[in-house]
Amino acid sequence: MESSCILAFLFLLILHSSTTKAAFSVGGGVGVGVGVGIGVGVGVGNGNGGSGGVVWVGGGINSPEPPRSSVPKLEGAYTALQAWKSAVTEDPLKILSSWIGPNVCAYKGVFCAANPQDETVGASAAFPVVVAGIDLNHANLKGTLVKELSLLSDLSLLHLNSNRFTGTVPETFSDLVFLEELDLSNNQLSGPFPSATLYMPGLIYLDLRFNYFSGSLPQELFSKNLDALFLNNNQFEGEIPQNLGSSPASVINLANNKLSGSIPASLGFMGSKIKEILFLNNQLTGCIPEGVGLFTEMQVLDVSFNSLMGHLPDTLSCLQDIEVLNLAHNKLSGELSDVVCSLRSLANLTVAYNFFSGFSQECSRLFFRNVGFDFSLNCIPDRDMQRPPPECSGIPGGSLSCLRIPTPRPLVCGSMAVSKSKNIIDPTSSSPP
Repeated sequence: MESSCILAFLFLLILHSSTTKAAFSVGGGVGVGVGVGIGVGVGVGNGNGGSGGVVWVGGGINSPEPPRSSVPKLEGAYTALQAWKSAVTEDPLKILSSWIGPNVCAYKGVFCAANPQDETVGASAAFPVVVAGIDLNHANLKGTLVKELSLLSDLSLLHLNSNRFTGTVPETFSDLVFLEELDLSNNQLSGPFPSATLYMPGLIYLDLRFNYFSGSLPQELFSKNLDALFLNNNQFEGEIPQNLGSSPASVINLANNKLSGSIPASLGFMGSKIKEILFLNNQLTGCIPEGVGLFTEMQVLDVSFNSLMGHLPDTLSCLQDIEVLNLAHNKLSGELSDVVCSLRSLANLTVAYNFFSGFSQECSRLFFRNVGFDFSLNCIPDRDMQRPPPECSGIPGGSLSCLRIPTPRPLVCGSMAVSKSKNIIDPTSSSPP
């Protein structure tokens, strides 16, 4: 089943790459040819039903010998994979027992594809076959990542989650310029953020979660054309780069690190289409910036287990698609108003362990809307399970002024994007600039 999924994904990658000029493309036209034999071939024809490039699917499925034109590419792949095999010290599932001989397309977990973009091939010659993908998820391999893997220069996906790889990500990974998916999650990798990923122009999916990466996050990361970015459960520290809001990603997970400072004030003013963003369990301070509410397509926002203070911004009323809003375990104060409780798509609202002093009638109706609503351990009079009065006598950050962008007209969601950074007010400032 997993091999079938990889086949389908590689085919989609090839179709995608034909329009983006990535590593693999297929012949133009509408004719489609599909061949099934010992291996599996997929080709897109030239309009007359003829087959274009052929995708050989390996992964240990009795792959046929590739054409002679593939020899130079696959010799490099053989060198890379054998060097990597030598760096694996434990292979309890015997995954690498098939990694014998020069036909790397027959190796388990290795998937090959024809490369019609190779300009060195004559018109009458077969397109060379290259290693297009590696999927060793859940292989439980122990070892390191070797610099020779950069010889797999046509690689489109590298999936290595749930193994026991240690050490750092080699700088030579920057040579993997056609890589679109990199999943190194749930390993034991360490060192600073792997800067080699910043030089992969086609990368759209980056998953580094559940490792031991540390240090600061580079500003260039949020300028990349990523669709999904998972950095949670590492040891990253320092402030979040101020250009966070410029990322085009639909999902960003920064949870369970040691990030400090405030949430960037520019967040939301860059026209991002983000749907999920998680800041939970860091060391963030200051206010929730007004720009957060301008992500009108956001569905999940979690800032819990930080030290955020002040009142909630009115722009939260723009989050009409929000389903999960978690503000728990902070030092937020003021009243919880209709701005939040009237959000139409809300399924779960958690504000527990803060210092809110009350909530509106609309908030009281959340229970009748079958919305999960946890407001325990606040300072709301005449409500059960609240903080003892002495804890509510001094509100943390009571002198903090969460300055908001002045609006001469009523708030119109989606129309408040600020084009110049000089118009963005720092929400952590205690006095006007």
